[in-house]
Amino acid sequence: MVKDVKGIAASDGIGIAPAYLLINPDLSFDKDKKITDADAEYARAEKAFSDASAELAKIKELASGRLDDEELQVFDAHMAILSDPELLGQVKDEITNNLSSAEVAVDKITTNFADMLAAIVDNKYMQERAADVKDVAKRVMSHLLGKELPNIAAIDKPVIIVTKEITPSDTSQMDAKYVKGIVTNFGGRTSHAAIMSRTLRIPAVVGTENITENVENGQKLIVDGLKGDVIVDPSADQVTEYEQNAEEFEKERAEWAKLVDAPSVSKDGQEFEIAANIGTPDDVDDAVKQGADGVGLFRSEFLYMGSDHMPTEDEQFAAYKKAIVGMKGKPVVVRTLDIGGDKPLDYLPLPEEMNPFLGYRAIRICLDRPEIFKTQLRALIRASEFGPLSIMFPMIGTLAELRAAKKIFAEAKAELQADHPGLGDDIKIGMMIEVPLAAINADKMAAEVDFFSIGTNDLIQYNFAADRGNDEVSYLYQPLNPAFLGLINHVIKAAHRHGTKAAMCGEMAGDELALPLLMGMGLDEYSMSASSILRTRSMMKDLDTADCAKLADEAMELDTNEEVAELVKKSLHID
Repeated sequence: MVKDVKGIAASDGIGIAPAYLLINPDLSFDKDKKITDADAEYARAEKAFSDASAELAKIKELASGRLDDEELQVFDAHMAILSDPELLGQVKDEITNNLSSAEVAVDKITTNFADMLAAIVDNKYMQERAADVKDVAKRVMSHLLGKELPNIAAIDKPVIIVTKEITPSDTSQMDAKYVKGIVTNFGGRTSHAAIMSRTLRIPAVVGTENITENVENGQKLIVDGLKGDVIVDPSADQVTEYEQNAEEFEKERAEWAKLVDAPSVSKDGQEFEIAANIGTPDDVDDAVKQGADGVGLFRSEFLYMGSDHMPTEDEQFAAYKKAIVGMKGKPVVVRTLDIGGDKPLDYLPLPEEMNPFLGYRAIRICLDRPEIFKTQLRALIRASEFGPLSIMFPMIGTLAELRAAKKIFAEAKAELQADHPGLGDDIKIGMMIEVPLAAINADKMAAEVDFFSIGTNDLIQYNFAADRGNDEVSYLYQPLNPAFLGLINHVIKAAHRHGTKAAMCGEMAGDELALPLLMGMGLDEYSMSASSILRTRSMMKDLDTADCAKLADEAMELDTNEEVAELVKKSLHID
């Protein structure tokens, strides 16, 4: 019998309770069935969509006491999917044109939609929105087949929920009084379910791959959402140990909460910035609640990917203004449009490519289609009137690209200043460091911008020649590799030689093992998911930058990622 299972730590905390296997009903159906009355069959589909929407509205109402407005919005998103005329239209066309049953039509159309989102391989957020579509489809199918989905709200004793994949509607029905933890085969930290688990403070470990095959109903489990560990049938000593760990963590979390309004400073008084990565203006609320010093990365492409048309200047202006106003005077950094290749837009036809990561994307599209780029830049310049704004260009590889982007920005600003003198003069211009050549050429790049933002997710992928979406080469995700650390150090030092700010917005910025190394190198800003901000600020205040500098120097002299990890753990006294 398996005793230990490893997964992804998705929601902090430790839970100890019997397993509750969340088993969904059999929703299989006859895929070869043909119908004779298309109108009647579509009426069945319409009713299933309507019933599913009404059911979600009821679940939302029940969850309103446990979730805040931001988390409750997921139900609005699901109901929006259910009322999408284009989706229903495609279902109707499938029924009418192919005489498919409602089940076949719903399955085919929603699967295509989910697959399209899942295929966006360099954007984990959008990939995990596929789970939302699947959740909606499952609910519609249950109504078509007359089979009831599990009633999680009826759980009335302490349990650890074990399932293949948890959905947002599942999570919303959970009462943290009884649900002591969640473990899944699939999922990631950025899924809606994981975000809601963190809101409810339910420890969660996701992406274990096979937990459902190794656990039976009623088996005692320990879920360590801090390290991503699950212990099956723990010994009495293990239970005692983890109960103590859980108590210590809650005390620690209470201490973190006291730092919401505190400055981000090291033990020796050096000031840094800890910012939030956001995808939409609505994410600002959480960033503020977690005490972010600003927004270090606003992924503007979500405005485009969440629309059925190219967002107008006014539409974009409204979104940027909302984020800037919401941050109440704290800086907001917006990354310009980063789509193309593996992040397609239905309304913007782009060529199919053999290697989209290295293809026609991001700044390359913007420079090729300046009318799209200038519309976004005009919206940003207009929004800068409402608070401190910085703009950064993604995927810059050469000085020529950077200068071309700056030229279009200058043109857009000049157009607006004809009627509004001085508008946009306070905007800071920066660039992502994610292309290896840009990192190597950091000295010359730094002379041209106000700040760098190091995008470690892509910079690692490109330097190691390892597709970050390919599990077979996932071992090459090595942020602590000494040679890679040397490159990061080179970029930071080059920035500072020119008075340019050095920031980081990749996953590495929120990595507790990377933090002392980055502080030692002098990184100015650390932008991460909002849920990691207070932990990082707490850790930062106990680190001396002189000690960190020595640690970083020592780390860069080592040979492997693993050696660096052990060095940092020893320094931080981490087991």
